[in-house]
Amino acid sequence: MPNLILADLAHEIEANVRRALAEDIGSGDITAQLIPAERLAHAKVITRESAVICGTAWVDAVFRQLDPRVAVHWHIQDGQRAEANQVLFELDGPARALLSGERSALNFLQTLSAVATHCQHYADLVQGTAVKLLDTRKTLPGLRLAQKYAVTQGGCHNHRIGLYDAFLIKENHIAACGGIAQAVTAAHNIAPGKPVEVEVESLVELRQALDAGADIIMLDELSLDEMREAVALTQEQAKLEASGGVNESTLRAIAETGVDYVSIGTLTKDVKAVDLSMRLAL
Repeated sequence: MPNLILADLAHEIEANVRRALAEDIGSGDITAQLIPAERLAHAKVITRESAVICGTAWVDAVFRQLDPRVAVHWHIQDGQRAEANQVLFELDGPARALLSGERSALNFLQTLSAVATHCQHYADLVQGTAVKLLDTRKTLPGLRLAQKYAVTQGGCHNHRIGLYDAFLIKENHIAACGGIAQAVTAAHNIAPGKPVEVEVESLVELRQALDAGADIIMLDELSLDEMREAVALTQEQAKLEASGGVNESTLRAIAETGVDYVSIGTLTKDVKAVDLSMRLAL
């Protein structure tokens, strides 16, 4: 399961930022107009708490789109941890642009840093095991690629990006197709080469998915003993992904069963924005 990399996101970043600025500034920042257009300013942005930083490219795009005369000087890179009260970046340029872009820039940085920080916490819990922690599609509408990139900066990994790049055959799909074998066969016929994952709720269904030729099998809320048995039964015929009932207290034990992946919705949906602050000097 490939991870998103920043080089692939240039168009998405520009689009994210255009929408954010249009939403926030609309027909114009009337408060910024209180400041003379020629007034220059310097600003520092700090984090008030320890965090894994992510979102630098989105911040750059905010000020580039607002006024290319703004210079952004970073003291940290995506994926690096900052401590409380650390200066993350400095700005020099027209005061109006610095103030108009402040909220959009910090919104991106605080949200994506929150995801990266949350992911690093979970990655640390399984340190020393071979398991890969995967995100899900439980993302903020319009910011999926941004959040999935942030996941990678926190040491976790991407599941499928959407409904188009891999099959994930669940209970209702299986029922509608008439069985696991029929669903997997249809998937291979519809899009040869696309990964085919099947969700199973028992070891009986696991065997059916293996016989059908599934590439990945999601073990939905199986017990630890069942997961260990699934690993023994599979013998690397397919990748195994554990899902459901995963939290901080259960994660390590699940990882130690030998499954290849654990998918966790909380990596992107249950995050608290990092507390950031911008200080302006004229």
